[in-house]
Amino acid sequence: MTSSSRLFSPLRLRSVEARNRVMVSPMAQYAARDGRVEDWHLVHLGKFAIGGAGIVFLETSKVEDRGRGSAGDVGIWDDAHVPGLRRIADFLRSEGAVAGIQLAHAGRKSRIKRPWEGFGPLTDRDHEVAEMSSDIIAPSALPAHEGWPVPREMSVEDIDDVVRAWGAAAARADTCGFDVIEIHGAHGYLIHQFLSPQANQRNDGYGGDFDGRVRFALEVVESVRRHWPLHKPLFFRLSCVDDAGWDMEDSIRLARLLAQVGVDAVDCSSGGIVLRSPTANAMSRRMGFQVPYARRIRQEAQVATIAVGLIIQAEQAEAILEAGSADVVALGREMLLNPNWAAQAADALHGTAVFEALPQSYGWWLERRVRAGIEPPFDAAS
Repeated sequence: MTSSSRLFSPLRLRSVEARNRVMVSPMAQYAARDGRVEDWHLVHLGKFAIGGAGIVFLETSKVEDRGRGSAGDVGIWDDAHVPGLRRIADFLRSEGAVAGIQLAHAGRKSRIKRPWEGFGPLTDRDHEVAEMSSDIIAPSALPAHEGWPVPREMSVEDIDDVVRAWGAAAARADTCGFDVIEIHGAHGYLIHQFLSPQANQRNDGYGGDFDGRVRFALEVVESVRRHWPLHKPLFFRLSCVDDAGWDMEDSIRLARLLAQVGVDAVDCSSGGIVLRSPTANAMSRRMGFQVPYARRIRQEAQVATIAVGLIIQAEQAEAILEAGSADVVALGREMLLNPNWAAQAADALHGTAVFEALPQSYGWWLERRVRAGIEPPFDAAS
């Protein structure tokens, strides 16, 4: 499909080209078993590729067993996870999408219930607690929230182990056939915990001032980049501002450093240290509320950015890109409502019929219906 719109222009990062600039954000499904993806994940993700999205991300996938937030989290800490993940990556590519995977570690936000179960810590009465590691680690021995377990402060050896785990996960992601990795450094998970002056109260080389607190994030990126092919792009999700002292000036400084060690685009989100669920909190915010973060990072750090956060309309997405606020727009909940959002956005922006952006096995039938015409509305009284 050819288009004069910015949203539907190709995007090339390193040697990977996306057919458009519509990205499906990683959305946790809490449906894995011992870290293994199920048929649900294939169907959930596959429909977005069929619907025309340029980049489709698998949900946050944990680099260690003890890094799981929930028993239903997807894992990539074991070779046994590879076959199921490869099946997903292969299908996404077969439908024309760039296949992405987000790598993460929950840190002190481990051993928690699914959001619709209360999102609180698992207790001994929850049958899933026995399935998960009891070794909850964090930069400092500070609980995520009142009443949550107190994590064990990580030793330097623990830090080295986790950094290596991220590298091993990147190598597995390549084996699975994914085209792009996103490192999850936002929303109160382990990397964000190191960045936060509230969560990180260490007095060694991984804490204290800005340089100490960003050290872990940079080492993770370097480890991933060593194990991830140079021709494949690397994204980093960042809480550009949070509710506990991290601000835009910090994010701009970090983004410049991330670009120097091999990050190609910053996914600009916010929040997560104080609030249990920054995603749920976003429901009360205005459309595109995080776009200004992406714009500042792009302009002041000179790195590509991804705008995310209540992006709903095709015209809204196009305006974000046309204004130079971001290079990619990412959608989550709106895709759950309409997996064909990308195809319908193409129609809304420049008159390309929806069926032209869909697979031939859909488009052929839809085109025939259009050519045949549609009779006036059915009159139930006649």
